[in-house]
Formats: sequence, structure tokens, C-alpha cells
Amino acid sequence: MTAASAEDRTAFRDSARQFLADNATGADVRRWMATDLGYDASVWGQVAGELGWPAVPVPEAYGGLDLGLRETALLMEEMGAACFCSPFLATVGLGATALILGGTHEQKDDYLPLIASGELTATIALTEASGRVDARGIGAEYKIDGDSYLLNGAKRFVIDGASAKLLLVAARKAGTSGEAGVSLFAVDGDADGVSRSVLPTLDQTRRQGDVALADVRVPKAALLGEEGNGWPLISQVLDRGITALAAEQAGGARRVLQLTVDYIQDRVQFGRAIGSFQAIKHRCADMMVKVESALAAASNAADAADAGDAAFPMYAAMAKAYCSDAFFFCAGEAIQLHGGVGFTWEYDPHLYFKRARASAAMMGTADYHRERIAVELGL
Repeated sequence: MTAASAEDRTAFRDSARQFLADNATGADVRRWMATDLGYDASVWGQVAGELGWPAVPVPEAYGGLDLGLRETALLMEEMGAACFCSPFLATVGLGATALILGGTHEQKDDYLPLIASGELTATIALTEASGRVDARGIGAEYKIDGDSYLLNGAKRFVIDGASAKLLLVAARKAGTSGEAGVSLFAVDGDADGVSRSVLPTLDQTRRQGDVALADVRVPKAALLGEEGNGWPLISQVLDRGITALAAEQAGGARRVLQLTVDYIQDRVQFGRAIGSFQAIKHRCADMMVKVESALAAASNAADAADAGDAAFPMYAAMAKAYCSDAFFFCAGEAIQLHGGVGFTWEYDPHLYFKRARASAAMMGTADYHRERIAVELGL
């Protein structure tokens, strides 16, 4: 992994911010979220081909830039600020991460160059009907059948599950429970026995899907990591994924604060801009405190990951818990301070409010991650 300088990061951020300002307006987001795919494939092609965003964490040997989670989080923050519709979180934050951490050389050689170029989208199929993100939530099963594995089960709330070309499926060996017996498999999204559909969710700026597996046969080469001992790998992937998501949430909180400040400076009531009223100022100040704290929490977690800090899982849980609450709080305040127009289609706050609500539950709620922190503290 190559460490980027502060100057390079600033240039990277400025480039991403300008691209999104030009190519991901509120009107663009509304148009994309109404499509079957949920994002614009041509814009994704620009992101991959011209800007190289999917290549950020991929090692140089596989066509990537070999940068750290800090740079991925930086991009996620800017995409969150734009409410950008893309397969980046699923493909880069989860799929590529799993392959980098647990893939064989052959798997990396097969998939990572395609991910880096934007040609291949991927996701992790972990959660099921219970919505649990721990090992006990995995009910899908696999069994060995000659020189293959047979997978059966149903996954739900899979990010980009209906469109991703590569599914990294978590399943357990029949008769096992808890963390024991869990494995992760690379499955072609169009493989025989795989059926997928889009879930009707509150937040249409990021698609989630159902994935059904009926005697899906994959070769033994599809296994990532050690058979039956895949939960440690999945845990690492999730911690890096929630750190990226936390950065996106912090970026979204930053943006709704700015939208609100802009609005209250223009909105006149009783002969003066409503932003001049003390009560309004205090509410915006509360938002600002949460935004800055969220940005710091996400940045700290990403830095801990890149430094190999043993406490990274706790920092990741802290970031996800705090950023989930901060984004939802700020989005709610934005709706309130915009008044009656705050939840209308023509104004943007409702887009962020819906994403804040959906992302708060994604990959574990704030309460779930606070419980993780308490366990780490020995409570």
C-alpha cells in the first residue's frame, strides 16, 4: 500500500468534488434513481476510466493504485455529499476488499483488474431475512459435491444485489452454528440457480436486492480463504466497509448542513432572513458539531486501518455508530429548517434523509456497533 501525501489527497479531493459538482446534480440523482439499474453506466465508466476511482485500493500488480482506506474514505465522503448513485460501495468497499484480503492469486488475477477498470461490479451477499450482520444471521448452506460446492439459501438487503456481476456469498456448512463453518464463495451473478430481484426500499439512490440460491454449483476454486473459517475474513471486510460507509455518511451530513445554511440565509420571514434568528443559529451550530465529529471519526478509523492498528475494529464501530446518528440528525434538522418544502420532490433534503435512514441500518445499526464497543471495553 502506498501512502498518499497531504497535497495529493487535497488534489484528489478537489478533483472528485469538481467532477461530482458537474456530473451528479440533484436532477441527475433523481433521474438515475428512476432507472432499473439505479445509476448511470456511462458516468460510472467516466469514474472508472478517466478518474480511476475503483482502482484506488487495488494493488499495482492487478492494475490498481495501491492506495489506502483513507483515500477510499475520502472519495466516499465526496460521493456522500453528492448523494451519488453508483456501485462504488458494493464493488470497491466490499467486493474488492474481500478479494484483496482473502482471495487467491488466481482470484485476484481474474477479478481485480476488471474491478479496477470498472468493467466488473461486485458485492457481498451476507445478510438474510433477519437483517443480522453477525455470523448467527447466516442461514444459507453449502455442501461438497465431488469437486464442487453446492450453495442453497436466500440473501436479502444485498447492496446492488440485483445488478452486480460478481457475488461473494457467505454460507455455512450444514450442521454448524455461530462463527464456525462459515465460508465465502465467488459466484457469477448469472450462474445457474441464482435468481435476483430489486427490493422496493425507502432509499432508491442505492439499490438493494434479494438473491436466491438453488443448488448453485461453483468449483472449489471459488472459495475465498479457508473453508469453514471464513468469518474472520468477513469481519475484516465489514469493518472496512462500515468505515467507508461512515465517511459517506459524514459527507452527507456535511452537505445537508450546507444546503440548510444556504436556504436559511435566503428565506425571509417577518422581514428578515430566518438564519438571523438565534434559535435557528443554535440548531445549525448543533449540526456543525456533529458534522465535524463525524468527519473526524471516519477519518480516524480509516487511518487506523491503514496503520494496522489492532484497535481498528473498535474505531470502525465507533465511526459507524456516530456517523449514522449524526447523518440522520442533520438530515432531519435540514427537513425541519427548510419548513414545508423540505420534503418536497423539488428540494434535495429528502434525498439525504432517506439515504441517512437506510444507511443507518446498513451493515449494522448504531446500537449494534455500540454493543460491539462495549464488548471490546469488557463491559
